[in-house]
Amino acid sequence: MADFLAEAIFSGRYHPGDFVPKEVDLCEQFVINRSAVRSDLRQLVDAGVIERISGHGSKVREYAEWNILDTQVTDWMTRYAAPNPGIQREILSFRLDVEPYVALTAAKRATARDLVAMEEAFEGMGQNLHGQGGRLHSDFDVAFHVAIFKATHNIVWAQLSHILRPSIYMLVAESNTSASDPEASLERHRQLMESIRARQPREAFLAAQAVLAGTAEALGIEPGDSALGRQLDLV
Repeated sequence: MADFLAEAIFSGRYHPGDFVPKEVDLCEQFVINRSAVRSDLRQLVDAGVIERISGHGSKVREYAEWNILDTQVTDWMTRYAAPNPGIQREILSFRLDVEPYVALTAAKRATARDLVAMEEAFEGMGQNLHGQGGRLHSDFDVAFHVAIFKATHNIVWAQLSHILRPSIYMLVAESNTSASDPEASLERHRQLMESIRARQPREAFLAAQAVLAGTAEALGIEPGDSALGRQLDLV
């Protein structure tokens, strides 16, 4: 039932401010008891997607209230959501403020094993760039970015990569589908990898910006207030 309501909300059948069906109606529709309905509604409440209003029912909350980095929420978004430019813009803006610094740190700390992980992901991206390999290309693309997070050898960044993985996948899959020049995108990823391999923190920072600028262009959205295009005095 939780998935049924999540699909209805994330696909846009219910909008922020709308009330979802009442408990008694959900009991009848799914032939389950009220306790089971409340348990499933609790999943959506805990995710920040709906709120319970005593005497009225359950209402969809504003997008800003959703726990969009919660793995359950991002899973629902990946499976059910129509492209939402507002949410995409927020995630991209966050990535633009974070990932260039992650790349900079990786350029200082990456080990040979980290570089192998990046290379394998990059090769997988290249091998599945065209044809029927779209899903695999996106999987390898996400693995490439996760490898960079892990190459910082900071346990917080490494754990954050797992939290962010569904959000990164959501942007990667959509931008890879709409990219006008996938070869150029692949080349930007190669330059990022080579900057980390050469231990060039400044170049890695700028290369990460370039990768994400390409994502913004493919999605056709302005990333908002972020580090994009900022000329920084990096050391």
